Amino acid sequence: MEELRGLINIWSAPLCNHESFGSRAGQEAGKPVILLAVSGGIDSMCMADLFAGAQLPVGFAVAHCNFRLRGEESDADEDLVRSWAYARGVELHVRHFETEEYARENGISIEMAARDLRYGWFAGLCHEHGYKAVAVAHNANDNAETLMLNMLRGSGLRGLSGMSVVSQLPLSPDITLIRPLLDCTRKQIEGYAFVHKIEYREDRTNAMSDYKRNRIRNEAFPIFSTVNPSFVRTLNREMGYFTEAGEIVEDWCRNAALGLAAVSEDGTLRVDLPSLMGKKHWKYLLYHILEPYGFNSSSLASLEDLLTSGRTVSGKRFDSATHRLLTAQDSLVVVPVTSVEETPADPAVMPVRCAGTYRFNGKDIRVEILPWTGEMPLKQPDGTLLFDAAALPMPFVLRRWRSGDWLIPLGMKGKKKVSDLFADLKYDSLQKEAAIMIVDVRTESMAAQQHVCAVAGVRIDDRCKVTSATSQVVRISFI
Repeated sequence: MEELRGLINIWSAPLCNHESFGSRAGQEAGKPVILLAVSGGIDSMCMADLFAGAQLPVGFAVAHCNFRLRGEESDADEDLVRSWAYARGVELHVRHFETEEYARENGISIEMAARDLRYGWFAGLCHEHGYKAVAVAHNANDNAETLMLNMLRGSGLRGLSGMSVVSQLPLSPDITLIRPLLDCTRKQIEGYAFVHKIEYREDRTNAMSDYKRNRIRNEAFPIFSTVNPSFVRTLNREMGYFTEAGEIVEDWCRNAALGLAAVSEDGTLRVDLPSLMGKKHWKYLLYHILEPYGFNSSSLASLEDLLTSGRTVSGKRFDSATHRLLTAQDSLVVVPVTSVEETPADPAVMPVRCAGTYRFNGKDIRVEILPWTGEMPLKQPDGTLLFDAAALPMPFVLRRWRSGDWLIPLGMKGKKKVSDLFADLKYDSLQKEAAIMIVDVRTESMAAQQHVCAVAGVRIDDRCKVTSATSQVVRISFI
């Protein structure tokens, strides 16, 4: 990995010249443009050292997430990153998260909670400070683990491609995500750390097999190495072939789907069954069409069985997390539905991670992400609000009103309590209980956040308004 200092320079040059980084002539020398995600582990500390020693045309800053999952060990990780940044005069951002609470409130795993929290925070930092890219320290071993996980859960050719060196930040397509160590194996990184005396922290949970990824790393990979000691390199090379094959297949599918699948303005997908099943590879084409709507291999297998069984096709229903598929004699109809079902207890908080239709607090709410051209009227029908997508990135949450909630009404500068807004609107107690707050969870924990982005269908916070710089909008409306 010794040559990586030079490679970072070579690799970064086209990235720093990319149009998303703005005019090179307009950049200040050394201005932080790349945000490094540094945990304190061996991978990210080596990445930080490589960036520190590279002659980049732009500067970088460091972000550290303390997920508070390992007590004093998490704090020691933070101390190490702070010391490293201060010693080199590197701009540092640190954020503490109540990860277990977030996972519990949203009904997701600790891994997924940490992912949502860190990428949401990274996006917020980029928008606030003007960073154009986030660098993470994924390596070739991580990529091989991702391949195995994707294969086990069923993800089609796209999942076999693994990770890319350059992609988009999850939930924030306007921000570049880069992985400079993706071609390096863990052994190379360990060798680099030894030679250059890189100080790092070892996460003891990496040796535990409580998580799926750890189980693959600690139990499956040692077996693979007895068959092929270079299996990590082999898998990464094969992923390159899978990527090229996937692009060929995707091109064929896009052309084959023309004329047989159409989406209406309300988001309803209609697939012409006779045209679909007249295609030679109709099963994979069906997967290509339905996979973006959340349908997994299990539900697709049941649908394929129905279509080939000779049984009556009409009147059957298949559900994904975000959509519902209804069968007719000559077509398949896919419509948005509640992406997270309410429980009988009617939870007080509901996360919104993607566009779709949600049922919360007794109301159906449609969330759309649309390009902003200036032709769309700012004044929307009653019950519909427009937000600058950069100011309200996903995931955000829907929750009920809490005493102490406030916002800065559109066009105003001062705070206004939501309770005062209710008084202006002459809301009774039932209307207050039915009100829905839209909350950005990047800046505070979900439980503590009281500066709301909007009262759904009623008022928007001034910080989320559409401006001349807006490129995408989130439209939220009551159905």
